[in-house]
Amino acid sequence: MSVRQIKKLKASDICELFDSPNLVLAAESGLAAIEFYNDRIKAIETQVLSQVACQAEFELLRTIPGIGNILGLTIMLEVGDIRRFKKVGNYVSYCRCVKSINLSNKKKKGEGNRKSGNKHLSWAYVEAAHHAMRSCPVAHRYYQRKKAQKNGAVATKALAGKLARASYYIMRDKVSYDGEKLFG
Repeated sequence: MSVRQIKKLKASDICELFDSPNLVLAAESGLAAIEFYNDRIKAIETQVLSQVACQAEFELLRTIPGIGNILGLTIMLEVGDIRRFKKVGNYVSYCRCVKSINLSNKKKKGEGNRKSGNKHLSWAYVEAAHHAMRSCPVAHRYYQRKKAQKNGAVATKALAGKLARASYYIMRDKVSYDGEKLFG
């Protein structure tokens, strides 16, 4: 069963699924834990949102598939003023969503500092990519296409880079997300 299906289960459904009382108890305990943690997460999000002065870009960032309250806040607070990045490539590089490799005539001449940039933004965009793969069919197709070319980790980072590019333009131009422009 998927996590979504498990979250929709009720106590009566669990009794029908399992014959053994031990399995029923284990399933009920798991559901209770899921409900408890969901409540705690909502309480934490509410507390954080009440203490942070959200900028106009925050609501726009949340229109990107995979970016919710916490990831939107993380991006907004870590970036600060988006105008400090002259080009989208500078921002995506700062988010650690591109390879740090030096090429000359299509030959590798060395690698840069792969730890350069913001690790929190890197984390946020990878998390957003994972969520976007599950919630957005277009993002999932993009991921699958990239995964067929390389591997899963490279495909996830490529999708994270796409989301970072989209968020740069959203924060800079103060426009809403447009999937046609991103995956067009």
